[in-house]
Amino acid sequence: MLRLHDLQTPALLVDADGLEHNLRTMAGALPGARLRPHVKAHKCTALARRQVELGHRGLTCATVREMEGLARAGLGEDLLLANEVADARRLGAIDARVTLAVDSPATVEAAAAGGVREVLIDVNVGLPRCGCAPERAGALADLARTRGLQVRGVMGYEGHAVGVEDAEQRARLVEQSMRLLVEAHAQVGGDVISAGGTGSFDLNAAATEIQAGSYALMDTAYEKLGLPFRPALTVLTTVLSVSQEFAVADCGLKALGMDHGNPRIDRAKVWFCSDEHVTFAPEQPVRVGDRLRVWPAHVDPTVAYHERLHVVSGEEVLEAWEVDLRGW
Repeated sequence: MLRLHDLQTPALLVDADGLEHNLRTMAGALPGARLRPHVKAHKCTALARRQVELGHRGLTCATVREMEGLARAGLGEDLLLANEVADARRLGAIDARVTLAVDSPATVEAAAAGGVREVLIDVNVGLPRCGCAPERAGALADLARTRGLQVRGVMGYEGHAVGVEDAEQRARLVEQSMRLLVEAHAQVGGDVISAGGTGSFDLNAAATEIQAGSYALMDTAYEKLGLPFRPALTVLTTVLSVSQEFAVADCGLKALGMDHGNPRIDRAKVWFCSDEHVTFAPEQPVRVGDRLRVWPAHVDPTVAYHERLHVVSGEEVLEAWEVDLRGW
């Protein structure tokens, strides 16, 4: 049996018990088709298969590569690319049920030209990213239908709300966003109102499906919200240098998603990260060669830096899952 001391660091670890708790807790809250797990959070077909086995047969993707990889793995029953593309030919060639987000005449034309058959109208519900204005959704759906596309419904992402720490404010922002999406859906029609994320999984009753992803592994940003999911992802690191006031380990910017701030090390204060190092002040003395666990602030980009997830229980490595959906 492989053990933690056998791994080269930095190495990505997934606590088996924590992962199972998270998957089953979410499956209980959003059973079956109420959840369309977003695989961008883990980019791993082995983990996606566990989500499908728990009844979530539709999956959400952020990249064409994710769509292709899931289809090759036999997980293509109902795949949504919750993102626009300017060239849909690779999507049209996938042997799976493919739905594509569109938010403009140009992306509608790309979907039709690429051989995609089904779309969702992507609506801007407050996050300044993709999505058409809510009042334009109906006209865009009409255009899509004239181009031979089936319009399944609408999607919108309240990403500006899902990480708000104040629960009441988060709920208000979600409600405002969903009011816009429901109004757009009244113009568009279809069976699907797709929205949400981990931070709003329990607030978004208006959506027919929730696109949560980070719940499976969690991170310190979502941990602050008091959600019923456990932090399950850490980066195993080795102490390389020790000074009187601080120590340095081999887990830096190239092993961690840093857009949500510094990671956490238990019983230590993280000072900063550089390319290959994390500098921290430990509460108790550490030695060169000691192994520590680093808790990332943002799970999605952290996972994308690594080639595999090591599923662990205590000091034992139970499985190694390839992060096989990386890239574009």
